[in-house]
Amino acid sequence: MPGTIVAIQGSVIDVAFPAGEEPTLREALRVERDAGADLVLEVHGHPAPGVARALALAPTAGVHRGQAVHRTRRPLQIPVGTGLLGRVVDCLGNPLDGGPPVDAADSWSVHREPPKLHRHLPRVEPLPTGIKIIDLLCPFARGGKTGLFGGAGVGKTVLLMEFISAVADAYEGVPVFAGIGERIREGHELWQEFSEGGLMERTVMLFGQMDAPAGARLRVIHAALAVSEWFRDTQQREVLLLVDNIFRFVQAGMETSAMLERLPSRVGYQPTLSTELAEVEERIASTRDGTITSVQAVYVPADDLNDPGAATVMEHLDARVVLSRERAAAGLYPAVEPMRSQSRLLAPDIVGARHDQVADAVRRTLARYKELEDVIAMLGLDELSPDDRRAVARARRLERFLTQPFVVSEAFTGRKGARVPIEETLTGCERILDGGLDGVDEQRLYMIGGLEDLDRVAR
Repeated sequence: MPGTIVAIQGSVIDVAFPAGEEPTLREALRVERDAGADLVLEVHGHPAPGVARALALAPTAGVHRGQAVHRTRRPLQIPVGTGLLGRVVDCLGNPLDGGPPVDAADSWSVHREPPKLHRHLPRVEPLPTGIKIIDLLCPFARGGKTGLFGGAGVGKTVLLMEFISAVADAYEGVPVFAGIGERIREGHELWQEFSEGGLMERTVMLFGQMDAPAGARLRVIHAALAVSEWFRDTQQREVLLLVDNIFRFVQAGMETSAMLERLPSRVGYQPTLSTELAEVEERIASTRDGTITSVQAVYVPADDLNDPGAATVMEHLDARVVLSRERAAAGLYPAVEPMRSQSRLLAPDIVGARHDQVADAVRRTLARYKELEDVIAMLGLDELSPDDRRAVARARRLERFLTQPFVVSEAFTGRKGARVPIEETLTGCERILDGGLDGVDEQRLYMIGGLEDLDRVAR
């Protein structure tokens, strides 16, 4: 027998069921509507005997007390299969691109267990991006997880778009894009760029944008993971899972937790923060069947990396790229903070001894410059020792050499975008560190690709 709606508070709906018919946690419920698609609910608790408290995944306009609610006796489902390629859908697989319903081979639950430990690949490898400062100091992990951390307006989405542009053309796998709680305009622009570039036909996009209910934003990443797992496990494909923005998933969890009347934890975050993120991050795994490589943009509230939301995401990553407001203000794009950006792949046995030594020398030189900045501000550059003046000059050249014009921003900057192989990046840094470019004006190293661009300008 169906249940009956007894209370509605925003997106939270309480449903009374006959004895013995109570739905289980995370079961999907369905409310029939006279106009439009049925409303889908997800059970999140049982506040009283025979009563299920559920969260709506769409606006509740037109829903009223006394209305019938039907059990599906299964969790939320997402259609999976090659019919999703080229499509833009929501967390339930409903089209957002104006096209027909998805031609699905099957439907999978959005809630799935991560692969067993023995199925995991024991090792990840670097994923070249052509972005100098990233490939040098914090290489992305192929088959791993990378986070792009930064506050508002420091370039997270632009860096993610450049990564997509750099990797997707050469990438043989399936890009799956999860847009969580971001602006609809940005999602539409990405869709248009993928379509114009010919990438959309082998890409799946799932959106729960800024105007979507909290329940939909909460489940978009789970749906994207189910789609990624289907391509990995069923077709043995490599999957590139792109998430913008994983912090909005955390925020959606905070909103739903408050609506479900749970007591908040640190700084107002939900008490289930660690568990919710672990359920997502542990599913991003590479197995002997295929790999899932994830790059996630992470908004950092008030630029505080110790914020529980950002810090909890950081625990799961193989590489973290921290974007600095100070570097952005100085025009040093991409505004990657060298001292705080890290990757566990930056080790001699993975990237090679030369790469590891150059990266270490670059970090030490930049760190020394950072230490001397206060002295320079108070006493001036002339008061430094000759060795320190030389270190400062080389650090400033390194900072400018590690800037780079992006392909995705060509229309706005007027500069032709550059992609630089890691060998050219290493050679350029070695020449700066060895003093080979001490006679070159530092501004000539700003916003170039490899050193061949410098030679071309000189001619």
